Amino acid sequence: MNMTDERKKGPAIVALGGGNGLSAILRGLKLYTEDLTAIVTVADDGGGSGVLREDLGMPPPGDIRNCMEALADTESLMQNLLAYRFTEGRLAGQAFGNLLLAALTGISDSFDQAVSRMSQVLAITGCILPVTNANVQLEATFENGTSVCGESKIFAFKKRQNCRIHHVRLLPENPPALPAAVDAIRRADVILLGPGSLYTSVIPNLLVDGISEAIQDSRALKIYVCNIMTQDGETEGMSAADHVAALLEHGGPGLVKICLCNSAPVSGSLLERYSLEDAEPMRVDRREVELLGAEVVMRPLTDEHSNYARHSGIKVAQAVMELYHQMADTKIF
Repeated sequence: MNMTDERKKGPAIVALGGGNGLSAILRGLKLYTEDLTAIVTVADDGGGSGVLREDLGMPPPGDIRNCMEALADTESLMQNLLAYRFTEGRLAGQAFGNLLLAALTGISDSFDQAVSRMSQVLAITGCILPVTNANVQLEATFENGTSVCGESKIFAFKKRQNCRIHHVRLLPENPPALPAAVDAIRRADVILLGPGSLYTSVIPNLLVDGISEAIQDSRALKIYVCNIMTQDGETEGMSAADHVAALLEHGGPGLVKICLCNSAPVSGSLLERYSLEDAEPMRVDRREVELLGAEVVMRPLTDEHSNYARHSGIKVAQAVMELYHQMADTKIF
């Protein structure tokens, strides 16, 4: 059986998140299955996405565009084209892919239809879905009781408060999930949360009405791909168990069966650089994670060719497929 045939018979995998973390693992997962669905947060309000969101009243296209770059069949050309940022004039700083998706939104009945049309143009592997078509904002409340609204404002606000995030919520609360996103979760063999910014990329998906419930009800293998490092301005000082606990507090029980963590060391030069940002390697407190109902699995997951402590999409995909086949063989989900 060749690779194409294997991909056609691959498991149905759903990955929820946003930012660079989601697009990185999609690059690896598409090598193993064509039945791949990315469910993407739409809470971003910064950068070029924020400008288009404010000017055109459309959901933010940036994270969607990143996923399309990852899943496009002609990836190298499409990645360069979609990621190209204009350097002059009123479009300075804006990515071409964002503008293309904005134009498609203008001639489509809904944002998800525009995403679907762009996916067809790019002949992507799998399916990319916004988690909701609603125009939502993300609000963070901190342990000292203060709050800030706007995903792009959380980092600086947290630094000033010098305390942890207590919880986040969407405004308006409980927006309806895209029906196709719920359907994808219901028929999934594997559901992945993360990697990515805990409070601004992963958890916002769980706050959309119907998403957490669908994950809870699913018999799929549910894996949280834990971040390699803590994140400055978001999760300083938090352990793997703290991350899992935050997921459960926002989305309810039954969301995570396996917490997949990195076992590879981070180089000294990277550690020094990250320490300047109050970031450090994730502390994997296995016992505390298990008390939350999840099994810890350690694998070397770092991208050795990156100048940052980031996941290798291929290594994550290999680990996910290994875990899936183990569970399929024992029929334990």
